[in-house]
Amino acid sequence: MLLAMKTTDLDQDECWNAAMARDRAYDGRFVSGVLSTGIYCRPSCPARHPARENVRFFANGAAARAAGLRACLRCSPDEVSRDERAVLAAIGAIKAANGSGIQPPALAALAAETGYSPAHFQRVFTRQTGFSPASYARALRAERTIDALTETTRVTDAIYDAGFSGPSRFYAASEGRLGMPPSAWRDGGRGAVIHWAVVATTLGNMLVAATDKGVCRLSFNEDPAALARRFPNAVLVQGGDVFEALLAEIVAAVEAPGTRDFAHIPIDVKGTAFQEAVWRELRRIPKGETRTYAEIAAAVGRPGAVRAAGSANGANHVSVLIPCHRVIRTDGTLGGYAWGLDIKAKLLEREKA
Repeated sequence: MLLAMKTTDLDQDECWNAAMARDRAYDGRFVSGVLSTGIYCRPSCPARHPARENVRFFANGAAARAAGLRACLRCSPDEVSRDERAVLAAIGAIKAANGSGIQPPALAALAAETGYSPAHFQRVFTRQTGFSPASYARALRAERTIDALTETTRVTDAIYDAGFSGPSRFYAASEGRLGMPPSAWRDGGRGAVIHWAVVATTLGNMLVAATDKGVCRLSFNEDPAALARRFPNAVLVQGGDVFEALLAEIVAAVEAPGTRDFAHIPIDVKGTAFQEAVWRELRRIPKGETRTYAEIAAAVGRPGAVRAAGSANGANHVSVLIPCHRVIRTDGTLGGYAWGLDIKAKLLEREKA
């Protein structure tokens, strides 16, 4: 009987999108059970797609077998493929290097260890993870650096703890990623200067804050105290001549988006590699157009990660300038918006006009 099935904890829509895209990055994370045929497959199985109502998703093959299904002979879902073993080995090597403070293995070394040519292994790794080996190593080190800067009391200690051979390599690697001085990450923005203001707009009171590198916060109807809570030790300066000029540009972009663009306005935001990839795609959406969460996930090379794309969309701290309001659900409804659907709808109406 197929009544007491233990399905995967992954979002069912995310699983379905991954299976429809035959996304190899999801192989090993769940299996697709086809009730009409009684078999279960990898997400990347090349077999013809079944009807949605006949599919259930399971955490692993054991759960699918417990529900009375048998393994697909075409994709062998219970076997770990050579590609998977190679990628797992490479990830282990990269993490080991990151943890021990040495440089991550070069692509040629990773390929030689796994028996692939460098070019082919790069494609295999990217297909499985969504990142190249080098990008994966950089993202891992960046996250480790931020964690270290948050936990330690000395920046130099954090630099070595994060796996850099010295301060010069850290500053070279973090250029363009860490808008504030590195020490600000360890102590609530200590030493950073953030200019801010609240200005009345036809969409409500708009809070804008910026470092010397760009806008780090743009929100509607938010208490300015939230900025102080995020950066309790930063120097918060209300207004300022240079900031006033930037603020005027932002107000114009919000009030009359049909006549003004805001792509040139600098921003200073940080996120994971995946979040930053999503934010880049959001900025590529032309004014007057929208994209679905599924389209954004596909654009960043992770068609199955629809839910993660939605989370990255919601993690955007610079509304309008990173136009998360241009993302809607597949059924055409607006979906969510941190500052209310009324503001989202008005922004879209203005841009289409």
